[in-house]
Amino acid sequence: MNSIDWSATAAGFAVGAGLIIAIGAQNAHVIRAGLRRRNLFAVATICILCDVVLIAAGAGGLGAFIAARPWLSSAAAWGGAAFLVVYGAMAVRALLNPPDFNWDASEDTGHGLAAAIATTLSVSLLNPHVYLDTVVLLGGIAAQYETASRLWFAAGAMLASVIWFYAIGYGAFLAAPMMRTGMAQRLLDGLVALIMFTVAGWLIAGELA
Repeated sequence: MNSIDWSATAAGFAVGAGLIIAIGAQNAHVIRAGLRRRNLFAVATICILCDVVLIAAGAGGLGAFIAARPWLSSAAAWGGAAFLVVYGAMAVRALLNPPDFNWDASEDTGHGLAAAIATTLSVSLLNPHVYLDTVVLLGGIAAQYETASRLWFAAGAMLASVIWFYAIGYGAFLAAPMMRTGMAQRLLDGLVALIMFTVAGWLIAGELA
């Protein structure tokens, strides 16, 4: 690998961005951390590291392995749909019974850091939809490249993840003063629930088609 394969890197970045920009459980979790201004750097970084590991696994051959076994892809789709329905239901519950967030909390207080890390790991690694995107879909596309180019494709996808999670997290951090009202929080919860249920429905429809 003597030089950067810009074509493969750009393709990986575009595909990776296309998959992660659609709001999922990870994105909603990072946005919430930004709005609460609590443990944002840790939350966004853990999401990125999880994506990096899963993208590497997918590009390394796990994606092609799963793609060759349709029942595994189907299991990931159904599991992802179930996870998103549960996450959407949690957003509905928060919408109907909004918690009392401390919007003035500073990120560097370390308040609830262990809980934030545990929740972020669960959202990132116990969500089958994440595996469907980063391992199966990205890995399947990466498998079409030669070994050297495949590495650059994966690097491009990882770069997209780094930029995206920090961007939405710190974008939400900056927008927090405008989201201090209960109505704004309810609107966010309602939007998250709608998107979670929509993506879950899309996954189910794809399996029933």
